[in-house]
Amino acid sequence: MSPHLLALLSAIGFGLANVSVKQGLNYSTAGTATLVSLIAHTILLWAAVLAQGTIPTVKFAAVAAITLTGLLQPVMRLCNYIGIEKVGASRAVTLRNSFPILSVILGVAVLGEELSALGVMGTLLVVTGLILTTWRLEDRIVNFRKRHLLFPLVTALVTAVAHPLRRYALTVSNEPLFLTALVGPISLLAFTVYLSSPLSKEKPLWHRKALWPFIMGGIFETLGVLSMLAAFSSGPVVLVSPITATAPIWTMLFVAVFFRDLERLGAAAVTGTFCVVAGVIALSFTH
Repeated sequence: MSPHLLALLSAIGFGLANVSVKQGLNYSTAGTATLVSLIAHTILLWAAVLAQGTIPTVKFAAVAAITLTGLLQPVMRLCNYIGIEKVGASRAVTLRNSFPILSVILGVAVLGEELSALGVMGTLLVVTGLILTTWRLEDRIVNFRKRHLLFPLVTALVTAVAHPLRRYALTVSNEPLFLTALVGPISLLAFTVYLSSPLSKEKPLWHRKALWPFIMGGIFETLGVLSMLAAFSSGPVVLVSPITATAPIWTMLFVAVFFRDLERLGAAAVTGTFCVVAGVIALSFTH
């Protein structure tokens, strides 16, 4: 399968996962959604690995990098799902996908890199999009608090760290299925330890109406991650990143179809989403 199609399937998969989880969150919690998602990830991908009949040989450096990714994955998914619950699927995903701007800021401030004209334009588009996406949310979301924006922004920060680790692992050992499967049990174990610790303020809340949306969300999220890694393993970053960066647009479209009465977007949020996506695409061509 071509990297173009894999990247597109990844973006669509993430969009479907976000709206599925949004539906389940009407009856349960983000922590439960995270747990179900990680269980689905582990079962689905290890079934695929075992169906191949052999476990591939991978280098230690790839395993180390993917282990770090596995430890970050529960944080990324939990914060993303809390963000979806607090500010809506479309806005949360738009804020999450602003993560490339963090690399630009670090590159300029820490490494002294020069920003090209395309990079400046991309940065301005992302910043403009973030402003529009978060514009007057208190008028559109019941019980909104500004601190709720921290959850998708933390997701963006963790994503900015996890993505390079995934790409590095693939450059060392080009085994996207096995490496993605390896993330599952590591993430599931880490999150189970968290739920059992005093740090966790809630226990899983099982509700019949939330179970299937969470399961489908976990399946779509897993397929999105797998498709993205497969795309990166078979195509250059400058080709794959712009296509995967369209996930907020797909999420917005799915929200418009499934949650038109529950999630009010408005012109500012829609314009902000397109600005962030355009800015991220511009930034992807500067690397």
